[in-house]
Amino acid sequence: MTDITPMDKRFRGFLPVVVDVETGGFNEQTDALLQIAAVMLEINDEGKIVSTETHTCHVTPFEGANMDPKSMEINGIDPDHPLRMALDEKQALPKIFKPIRQALKSNNCKRAILVGHNANFDLKFINAAAARCGIKRNPFHLFSTFDTVSLAGLAYGQTVLSRSAQAAGLGWDNNEAHSAIYDAEMTAELFCKIVNDMPFTPAQI
Repeated sequence: MTDITPMDKRFRGFLPVVVDVETGGFNEQTDALLQIAAVMLEINDEGKIVSTETHTCHVTPFEGANMDPKSMEINGIDPDHPLRMALDEKQALPKIFKPIRQALKSNNCKRAILVGHNANFDLKFINAAAARCGIKRNPFHLFSTFDTVSLAGLAYGQTVLSRSAQAAGLGWDNNEAHSAIYDAEMTAELFCKIVNDMPFTPAQI
């Protein structure tokens, strides 16, 4: 029987959490954060990294937030739609952070590390929103990430999420793309596929 490396030993004490955000533009300081999705990962009984539950929240644009028409056309979000049931940032971030903190504790990990496709983009929006809300206990490492752009480029020679997913044999639905939930869950599948296919030998340090 192969020894299973626990999560706190697999990534040097970090807990990978896959995140995708939908926004009103590219500037985290001025543009609205509109939706967050976070996919939790765990190591199963076979020692494989797998995704578990997805936590998501629609977010009310902060006061004065910019929403670029081109970005809104891509993400298809109507911020005034009555069925969005959006929360303001001070409510949305704790809702997303709570299960991450619980997973940190149960996995004996010291910090979450954001996994994303162009991960720095998502992390900047999370950090900026946390700063606006005065949240001191941001569970994510403030600058380190696992970026599936780089990982897929190495594994498959592809950097676009849709092409990377297809190269990994995961398929892709263009009708579902640019939803935070779909993009986060596909990024999670891609990350798990790459990590599980890579030989791993724990460092003896």
